[in-house]
Amino acid sequence: MTLAMVFPGQGSQSVGMQAELALQFDVVRATYDEASEVLGYDLWKRVQDGPKEALDNTVVTQPAMLTAGVATWRVWRGAGGDLPVHMAGHSLGEYTALVCAGALSFSDAVLLVRRRAELMQKAVPVGVGAMAALLGLDTNSVLDICETASAIGVAEAVNFNSPGQVVVAGHKSAVATLVDLAREQGARRAILLDVSVPSHSSLMRPAGDALAEYLADTDFSVARITVLNSVDAQPYGNPDDIRERLQRQISSPVQWVETVQALIAAGADSLVECGPGKVLAGLCRRIDKSVPVICLDTPDNLQKALA
Repeated sequence: MTLAMVFPGQGSQSVGMQAELALQFDVVRATYDEASEVLGYDLWKRVQDGPKEALDNTVVTQPAMLTAGVATWRVWRGAGGDLPVHMAGHSLGEYTALVCAGALSFSDAVLLVRRRAELMQKAVPVGVGAMAALLGLDTNSVLDICETASAIGVAEAVNFNSPGQVVVAGHKSAVATLVDLAREQGARRAILLDVSVPSHSSLMRPAGDALAEYLADTDFSVARITVLNSVDAQPYGNPDDIRERLQRQISSPVQWVETVQALIAAGADSLVECGPGKVLAGLCRRIDKSVPVICLDTPDNLQKALA
């Protein structure tokens, strides 16, 4: 069996996540404690107690999802789970993949994603931007309605998640119009997402420019496990290449379909979702039904995966 590991990003968070894992594996709380020391507040308490609105704020979500993914990885490896041949992360999940692949220290990553979140929120204040998920339309149809809605403001396809599922982002009014157009075009679902920034849209370019300064001051190493980036579904290279891709990633569409296809083309015959929830598992199955996807979101699923 040749494993590839995929790490979820924003959208997979939930209040109370990883409580079951933490009861059985001390490393979960220990990982959150590490993050809390860097952040200056009790991240575990924030994740467990909520409220949901606080956890969904990108400044909290990004460190929380990074920590959750690293905690799951440590549980997996501590329980004897195999090393994957390749890794990839969905959006923020790329930072988790780089940590687990040995290219970035966990403490540096916590600082970096908190700064990333702050810069993203500063670039587009709460209430100005929006994101929406469109299901049941082909990519060309989505691009066409994005072009129509762009007469009102920025309206772009930003996550190519699976065949028939595209996420759009931009100015709130333009995205609302885009949702209406998608419904008129026969979308199975067209729903606004509960997020505070229009991630991966061109509105994030100022955040990427500002992030470059922090990336330049962060130590990176060549990854010990190959990590594919979702900007172009290619492997990260040397530290300067990692910095350049992470800067571009913040305002570039997530090419998740191409990334998963690249993992499979590279020889992966099983995919493991390393983190809370099952969002990526669902996407991966829609991309290629022939490749099994294993989730590590609960102790029971962990044991099934280890078996």
